[in-house]
Amino acid sequence: QYKFRDLTIEELKDVSKTYPNFTFSMNTYTFKDGSQKDLLNFSGTVPVKYGNSYNIPIHLWILDSHPFAPPICFLKPTANMGIAVGKHVDARGRIYLPYLQNWSHPKSTLIGLIKEMIAKFEEELPLYSLSSSDAARQSELLSYIAKITEGETDMKSRNKAGVRNEGCFNKITVVGAGDLGIACVLAVAAKDVADKVVLLDLSEGAAKGGSMDLEIFAVPNVEVSKDFSASADSKVVVLTVNSLGNAQTYLDVIQSNVDLFRGIIPAISHYSQNAVLLVASHPVEVMTFVSWKLSSFPKSRVIGVGANLDSERFQYILTNLLKAEVLAKDAWVIGEQGEDKVPSWTSCNVVANRTEAMAARNTREKVANRAMEVLKGKGQRSWSVGLSVADLADSILKDKRKVHSVSTLAKGCCNINSEVFLSLPCILGASGVIEMVRLEEDPLVQEKLQSSAGSIHDLQQQLKL
Repeated sequence: QYKFRDLTIEELKDVSKTYPNFTFSMNTYTFKDGSQKDLLNFSGTVPVKYGNSYNIPIHLWILDSHPFAPPICFLKPTANMGIAVGKHVDARGRIYLPYLQNWSHPKSTLIGLIKEMIAKFEEELPLYSLSSSDAARQSELLSYIAKITEGETDMKSRNKAGVRNEGCFNKITVVGAGDLGIACVLAVAAKDVADKVVLLDLSEGAAKGGSMDLEIFAVPNVEVSKDFSASADSKVVVLTVNSLGNAQTYLDVIQSNVDLFRGIIPAISHYSQNAVLLVASHPVEVMTFVSWKLSSFPKSRVIGVGANLDSERFQYILTNLLKAEVLAKDAWVIGEQGEDKVPSWTSCNVVANRTEAMAARNTREKVANRAMEVLKGKGQRSWSVGLSVADLADSILKDKRKVHSVSTLAKGCCNINSEVFLSLPCILGASGVIEMVRLEEDPLVQEKLQSSAGSIHDLQQQLKL
């Protein structure tokens, strides 16, 4: 069944000569879409020097289009090993390398891939040794990882994989213990939104800074953990992490965030398969798209915080500062977060004649422009975004069916044909986005939305997912 059988065999012979510990077999691999294929695979250890010398166990699947397509690569940790999620490895042990992303025959070979794998692992060791107590808890989780690397992707087996079900009715996990993550935890706790809040601190070393203070002062119903399994059965998962790498360009910064999410989203999706993902990482439109793609969740359950904060402020300014309460009821800030956001309306009052309609429209636009000027002076502090996140989580967990301007898949709206996320007024409930609220037709607003969609789509096309 291999299209280029002779080339494939020659490569495997080279691997066998260089790494005689590898064993080869033919097994069934199940892809994400549920399709299956019998594929050649080999497993063994590669030597890595990281202070001491280590033998890192790996498992590679050879696609039937090899050598014109790269193999699928996994770590294969033993029961006393933990996976160190990082730039090149996700929580399932799936290995991502530039060599795989840039694979091109005949330049790319299996031997070359293994050499780069060794080099990258020597920069960042992908496995660590577990204590005896951690190893006992990890052993069941490894059975799930083993199923993935052996081609069995039954996501319904999560309760058999060491998941802790603590019986919380409304549980929220906040991923990331930076200022924004801490602000989200405190806002959710202050508004009594959830029965339990888990702060997932992914920073290296012991808990520090704000996460340590949460433990010291014992905020009620808040748990700080470094273990993805602590997020199990969350109704809402809030993503606040942002890469702090030394990237030189804006695209590099976003790609660093994408690499970070590759190690987070699969683990979160595994432990909380029915959760609503609420993305607050930057840039929110792109990272919501990335979360949607990596999680394979339906679009209704992947939401960006978008312009919710701006919309709430906009309505407050109209009502309390400009005394335009009637206008505020249907006023929204939509589109792309930042300078390109635009005011819009979900309905308008029926006016008897065209002259009065034009006058009403002009008055509304003048008031909206004044409100947007006031809005420009309001920054988005961590605590402000935290309050906005708590507001959104409250609507979801309590199934309020309240309208919010959030980042949602905009394809099909305003003649947008690409898969991009933009802020639009949506009814939120227990299952995430229940319905998108129809906007008043305005050619200028539609033009701005289409422009934002175009620039975001172009940026997404340059990313390596």
